[in-house]
Amino acid sequence: MSVDPRTPCLVGVAQHTVREQPGPEPLDLWELAARGAAADAGAPGLLERLDSIQVVYTESWQYDDPAARLAERLAAAPRHRAYSTVSGTAPQTLLGTAAAAIAAGEMDAALVAGGEALATRRALRRAGERPAWSHRAHPKPPYGWERPPHPAELAHELFLPVHTYAIMETARRAAAGESVEDEREARGRMMAPMTRVAAANPHAWHRRAWTPEELVTPGPDNRVVGWPYTKRTVAFMDVDQAAAVIMVSSGLADRLGIARDRRVHLRGWAYAEDPWEVAARPVLGESPAMAAVARHALARAGTDLDGIGALDLYSCFAVALRTACAATGLDPTDGRGLTVTGGLPYAGAPVSVYVLHSTAAMAERLRAGTEPGHGLVTGVGMHLTKHTWAVWSTEPGEDFREGRGDGLAALRGAGEPVHVTGAVPIADAADADGGTGTVAGYTVAHGRDGAAERGILVVDLPDGARAHALVRDPGLIAEAEAAELVGRRVRLTPDGPVNVATW
Repeated sequence: MSVDPRTPCLVGVAQHTVREQPGPEPLDLWELAARGAAADAGAPGLLERLDSIQVVYTESWQYDDPAARLAERLAAAPRHRAYSTVSGTAPQTLLGTAAAAIAAGEMDAALVAGGEALATRRALRRAGERPAWSHRAHPKPPYGWERPPHPAELAHELFLPVHTYAIMETARRAAAGESVEDEREARGRMMAPMTRVAAANPHAWHRRAWTPEELVTPGPDNRVVGWPYTKRTVAFMDVDQAAAVIMVSSGLADRLGIARDRRVHLRGWAYAEDPWEVAARPVLGESPAMAAVARHALARAGTDLDGIGALDLYSCFAVALRTACAATGLDPTDGRGLTVTGGLPYAGAPVSVYVLHSTAAMAERLRAGTEPGHGLVTGVGMHLTKHTWAVWSTEPGEDFREGRGDGLAALRGAGEPVHVTGAVPIADAADADGGTGTVAGYTVAHGRDGAAERGILVVDLPDGARAHALVRDPGLIAEAEAAELVGRRVRLTPDGPVNVATW
């Protein structure tokens, strides 16, 4: 089949994990990964031909000009440079943007790289030292999120994902009619196979297989972090890891002599958003946007779930996996497995960078020819807010035949949200002292010592709005972890900017 020379293809991938701390600074890791991706492509001089260098946001260190600093290291002079915001969807958004620009003839070669050195930062902190890394930004720029939390979320200390995702999990659990014990056992069964994938992955941070019981049973080494989640079932961010991906036009790949069996094609991808605030979701335990993005990505790729040979579903928290499975009707124990890396809790979660790792691992899997059909890689951003699904294949789609261009047009429009649901209004405080509401979802925040500290509720109000509330009474906190609280009528008492819930 003759392939349109503008068709974008992935030709180089690399992952890098540093296990001894203190390790290199993030810029060093980006360079290592970028050079590794160029070597993987097997095309000398490829880095010097880059038209674009894009860097995924790093939590570890704020550089003055991240993409420019990486370009200097690589002796590259790209005319396009970009630095993302904080989001688990950022790598795929950057890759999709690069693919669209290549398809439009605006560039021929693009590098997307990212990495974190949070394990090194932790090691330095324990030693009473601070990083002395290069090119520090002065003044320090604002944090890289696109939108700050809602004032009511900040007042109720509801901004950590370990709490927001746990609230969505309890809402999902109640809607599914599962008991607390049912959810716990199912979470262990779903995630234990992922640990076996990580154990076999040379790049994984935790190369150990755990049993379901070891994952979900609280203990000194597996404390509850945001009830019902234990430490071993949530994303692990304190890693030193980096990854990079190089995409080029098929025409350039031909000129560079890159073999066809080394090329991986972006057959279809899509992006969607749910309302940004968790309390604003019409149904706390569902994601209409994820269902929409799944449908669009698979349709653009010209396949369905049966045509997918390997999957990597974004696995920051169990509810993200479960929502992805619900979006497609996938069984969480599907024989294909849910990850090609081991997932964010076990392979490692370098904050916004993980999808570069899963994309690199998927490319290697597809090139090896061990999986039939296509590979699916998904990403989630913020509090199950933003969604990207991408289908990769060693073969370009039919619409990428020379002269057709339909697939190329679809690439350019893929970055636009395909579905955004309506939002429920959020009340800053209960309307009146002694007001009541019904619990829609909740969690119990635990400290680093494992002790329960406070309950955090999302409450349906009689007028159709939602409010946040805290549970401070130790007896009620204990009851919240022992019995289902979703659907419980609670009394809200304003205390300054927050509501305190009792029942």
